[in-house]
Amino acid sequence: MKFTEKLSASPKPFYTFEFFPPRTDQGFENLIPRIARLAALNPLAISVTWGAGGTTKDRSLDLAGLTQSAYGLDTIMHLTCTNMEEGMIDEALKNAKDRGIENIFALRGDPPRGAEEWLPIDPRFMHGTDLVKYIRSNPEYSSHFCVGVAAYPDGHPESTVEDEDTEIDYLKSKVDAGADFIITQLFYDVDRFLTWIEKVRRKGITVPIIPGIMPIQTFASFKRITKLCGTKVPAAIITTLESIGHDDQLVKDYGVSLVVEMLKRLIQVETISGVHFFTLNLEKSVQLILESLQWTVRHEQIHNKLIADISDSTDPSYTVESNLLITPITAANSAAMGLVSIPNIDGEVGRGELNNAATWDDFPNGRFGDFKSPAYGAQGLWDGPAISNSQLISQWGSVKTLSDLTNIFLSYLQGEITGTPFSQMPLSLESMTILPQLEKLTKRSWWTVGSQPAVDGVDSSDKVVGWGPRGGFVFQKSFVEFFCDKEDVDMVERKARQANGLVHWLAANNEGECRTNMPQEARNAVTWGVFPGQEIVQTTIIECESFLLWKDEAFSIWSDWASFYRPGSEERTILERVHDERWLVSIVHHDYKNPQNLWNFLSEMITNGV
Repeated sequence: MKFTEKLSASPKPFYTFEFFPPRTDQGFENLIPRIARLAALNPLAISVTWGAGGTTKDRSLDLAGLTQSAYGLDTIMHLTCTNMEEGMIDEALKNAKDRGIENIFALRGDPPRGAEEWLPIDPRFMHGTDLVKYIRSNPEYSSHFCVGVAAYPDGHPESTVEDEDTEIDYLKSKVDAGADFIITQLFYDVDRFLTWIEKVRRKGITVPIIPGIMPIQTFASFKRITKLCGTKVPAAIITTLESIGHDDQLVKDYGVSLVVEMLKRLIQVETISGVHFFTLNLEKSVQLILESLQWTVRHEQIHNKLIADISDSTDPSYTVESNLLITPITAANSAAMGLVSIPNIDGEVGRGELNNAATWDDFPNGRFGDFKSPAYGAQGLWDGPAISNSQLISQWGSVKTLSDLTNIFLSYLQGEITGTPFSQMPLSLESMTILPQLEKLTKRSWWTVGSQPAVDGVDSSDKVVGWGPRGGFVFQKSFVEFFCDKEDVDMVERKARQANGLVHWLAANNEGECRTNMPQEARNAVTWGVFPGQEIVQTTIIECESFLLWKDEAFSIWSDWASFYRPGSEERTILERVHDERWLVSIVHHDYKNPQNLWNFLSEMITNGV
């Protein structure tokens, strides 16, 4: 069913959920039951994202087709137009129609690299407006699809505050081209959003506008995504998050309460009838928000059944403290922690497993999570910010030699620049604890792109390495990732043979050649935590499949960087050489009791060779 038709018949408030296609087969398989659980909350529709340039084309189509046809969820399929090969847009629209999909969310997508000098693959599609016009001009698709477009209440990440009126004019051009509804990028400043929506309406834009809301999962992911999206976050929110940022459970709880208060204000606005949740393929926070607002029928059934079961049960394990008030949030939290058994809609009582599939990745602290998780591989939201050639040169200078590259990575470590193509965030406090070791490797032209120190049972509330809820203890094995020459990979292999099994390493080049001493199917948990009332939680795992996925992404970054420069230039030549010749290496040392072991292992190679 077309989304606008459902909107006109839907009572207020409604909500929609956004998902992205996981990068692994296991993640894809495990996302389906997660979507099914969230579907029990009766969203008006769901949306499925589309990777820039069609990088997730097959998975996006498969996921959208499955949710639309097999599960009966009206699905909005995202579609981006820049960097799309000729015919890909027609193919995507045909495949969507064949799968019964009637709703498209039209986006520009990531701009082509080097856009100041080079044309996109198909110059007909440079903006979201172009995609809307194309759909509306095509007799086969014009009447079939309901088309939505994006809006940016805090400004597009490539724009400045002064461009707001121009941006609203551009939004109107998308609506005038045939867009039926608008979903906004995430925001946290409600006052600013309400002012923005008034300006939009004064421009004569009358189509439905659905606010985009992202529950805060961790402080680190919040900082990364809001920076990527150019979100303007009120100072009071930043201050609160900085005070609790070391406690992931407090951050998640605060994120729930913050969104609840935001939605209470937003839904009072006459022209706002519902919201769009950026789930990041996670479910718990969205459930708690909706249950707290009492926007679902399900929460009342669960809540009443839970109280009745506890009151009537003769089982001594069902006890309620006299001063405990059971609310939808406390009930859901208790169930997630395994403290109570929550009955399902049919009245059956589940086992209340501690580390069940609904909560196994509540604390997504990095790309090295479990590759079987539906949330594995989360990136940014919608259009990522472009980096122009002038910005590139001002940040990283002119790169003509390997020494120039070494200086860029050193400048980042030493705080002289705030990011590299591999990390857009300043060096973390945790990385600062191993700064001398990282500098030593980088000076050897082993350009580090990932690392962590060893940690042995540190309080989970520690402000440098702590994570998860309070009252726990966290552990880490030291690891490091860097780019180096093939000869250095040979040296790592020889040295690792002398480590008595305490060192695992992985190495791969752009051509797909992979070398490792890890046993087949081996999985190294390098970050884990022990918390009251929970099974051991593993947030960082290094194994072959996720490493190879990261390898593909890492080498694509070198290609993107090279594409900023003209073919044949010194800069492009050296970056392409690095892309073609260097290897990505990941090394884990298993003795987390001695924090210096990994660095001694590497130092011996640098100093003496093998």
